[in-house]
Amino acid sequence: MVQKYKNIAIIGGGPAGLFAAEYLAGAGYAVHVYDHKPTLARKFLMAGRGGLNLTHSEDLESFIARYGTAADWVGPMVRAFTPSDLRAWCEGLGQETFVGSSGRVFPRSFKASPLLRAWQARLDDLGVTVHFNHHWAGWNDAGALIFTDKNGASVIAHADAALLALGGASWPKLGSDAGWVDILRNRGVGITPFRSANSGFTHLWSDHFADRFAGQPLKSITLTHNARRVPGEMMIAAKSHERGVEGGVIYALSASIRDAVERDGQTTVHIDLRPGIALEDLARRLSAQRGRASFSTHMKKAGGLSPLAAALLRELGGDEVSTLSPIMLATLIKALPLTLSAPFGLARAISSAGGVARNAVNDDLMLNVVPGVFVAGEMLDWEAPTGGYLLQATFATARHAARGIEKILKGSD
Repeated sequence: MVQKYKNIAIIGGGPAGLFAAEYLAGAGYAVHVYDHKPTLARKFLMAGRGGLNLTHSEDLESFIARYGTAADWVGPMVRAFTPSDLRAWCEGLGQETFVGSSGRVFPRSFKASPLLRAWQARLDDLGVTVHFNHHWAGWNDAGALIFTDKNGASVIAHADAALLALGGASWPKLGSDAGWVDILRNRGVGITPFRSANSGFTHLWSDHFADRFAGQPLKSITLTHNARRVPGEMMIAAKSHERGVEGGVIYALSASIRDAVERDGQTTVHIDLRPGIALEDLARRLSAQRGRASFSTHMKKAGGLSPLAAALLRELGGDEVSTLSPIMLATLIKALPLTLSAPFGLARAISSAGGVARNAVNDDLMLNVVPGVFVAGEMLDWEAPTGGYLLQATFATARHAARGIEKILKGSD
């Protein structure tokens, strides 16, 4: 075991920083974690409020493909720390996991807080020191780290190596405010501008539709964009400043939608409101006599549409939808066009694309222009859909960077 005479500073107390701290403290190094909030892992805890989605159970190659253009360099790190490894780590903390019906993996408790408490206890046992309310301000002329504490006093920290794990730019109120961007850019580090990922998109609903259906989910649909079809549900977002759609199917296609919007100003997705029935069968059902029934009632009884789906059909198709022939109406139900424009802001996005550019770090995730300083987690320029892929890569990149730190410190012995 390495003697604890080498200090490692980890800046950021989220999953990436804590996992690297655990690895390095377990290897015998003196580890100090600095966080500018009074508690650790705030975004992690927020993610766990609705059930902490740790990872996914799909086959590894399909899993890695979810990282898109970053799969070539994120993939090897995920292969070195797989979803099975993450589940084993979680269970080693006394938190049993299970696979949900969607293939997503959750702690049995379905919460983040029990896992975090067990994790913090392990870090305490390993001797990790946590410094709360320490805002990182860069380096001084001698290369030491500078922090500002809660009283505004300057704190200098000397470290043999450092890991930056400050998160991306989404949910800034929880700590990931991208305040580090100018510090690194001024040192010559390449930064890819941040963009919303796993975000909702704008559509200007009518006041009547927005007032009635705000916050309601459109369930059991299939969404198509650029020939890719995703089943799931979509939420109607109708706040005065952000009207549009969000939810699982939108997040799964968010990178494709965002890129099209950036290129063309807007893009169209198509909603299959009845994916479980063939077009011809639906048209036959819609041929039933409507009688005195309202359009909404007819859509419910003959078409099998929920009140929200029927209202969306009229909202997007106009009043004339009630006069369409059964086959034309069925065609619209099976591929209802929805035009989307700007993504919602970073403050509401689940994650962010952009960050420290891949070519700004070496294969061990050390900054090319600041030797001894490594980067992990969402600070790096990669993105992934929801479903466990975000946390998996966060852990995997943290482990990879920690091993890189271990390599250079052993080499300096």
